[in-house]
Amino acid sequence: MKVTQLYCVRHLPTVTCSLVGVALLAIGANAALDLRASEAAKVVSTQERAGALQLALIIGNGNYPDAAEPLNQPINDASGLAHAMRRHGFDVDMVEDATKADMARAVERLKSRIKPGSVVMLFFGGYGVQSRQETYMIPTDAVIWQEGDVRHEGMSVETVLHAIKERGARATLAVLDASRRNPYERRFRSYSQGLAPVNAPNNTLIISSNTPGKVADDRDGEHSVLVTELLNELHAHVSAEGVFNKTRVAVFRASSGAQMPSVSSSLLEDVHFSPSNDPDLTTASIAPITTENASLVAQK
Repeated sequence: MKVTQLYCVRHLPTVTCSLVGVALLAIGANAALDLRASEAAKVVSTQERAGALQLALIIGNGNYPDAAEPLNQPINDASGLAHAMRRHGFDVDMVEDATKADMARAVERLKSRIKPGSVVMLFFGGYGVQSRQETYMIPTDAVIWQEGDVRHEGMSVETVLHAIKERGARATLAVLDASRRNPYERRFRSYSQGLAPVNAPNNTLIISSNTPGKVADDRDGEHSVLVTELLNELHAHVSAEGVFNKTRVAVFRASSGAQMPSVSSSLLEDVHFSPSNDPDLTTASIAPITTENASLVAQK
């Protein structure tokens, strides 16, 4: 055997160990970089969540030409809720006595402002009419002579909620104060009363002024029963589900059992109205639902 070959054979284990060591160092360095990148991604995700926009579209319709008389409360309700949500850190777009074109433009404005991770609130006060088991918000210039006109003249609640979800909203809150007696029902062949259950996308929390299929009569006062109790409960810094559920109980008691709001939730994350550094301003924050409280959400 030549001297060179003998040298290589004797030192082969040493060279191999050195190469393996270099490889392991490279793998460890890459793993460390991946871990740092993962941690950085978590930080960015947390920052995006903390800085997510809170948006609200609030519509109050009171002057319907086809109704026997104007509705006095929806505009007051819209104004009061808009003020409250601004105090809770929401960027509010409020529309009064909205025509169909007004409502369509307002929804487009809302969609254009939604960013991934946003919390979005939709409020509608006025007349809501169900057709084919779907609820429609009725604009003030609606011309309705038969049930089919509702789907053409109105704006579907489900369509708006799904559009919000498609734009990347993390969670949607909907307040439907529209379980009033249908002013067009005498023109319909079939009889429908109250609102229909809403088929909402995931991460949506909805409260409507009464149980599906039932109407709620307006009472005297500046605000409707639903908005009165909702404004009272918003002062407590609890989860949105907590606010809506407490509002439901408060309305039932205030109406002596005549009105039972409907609350439905498909939230996969807790939405809270938490205080900010400014004591007069609060912001909505979102926290993932844990395994422990996921079962509670499912029970609701």
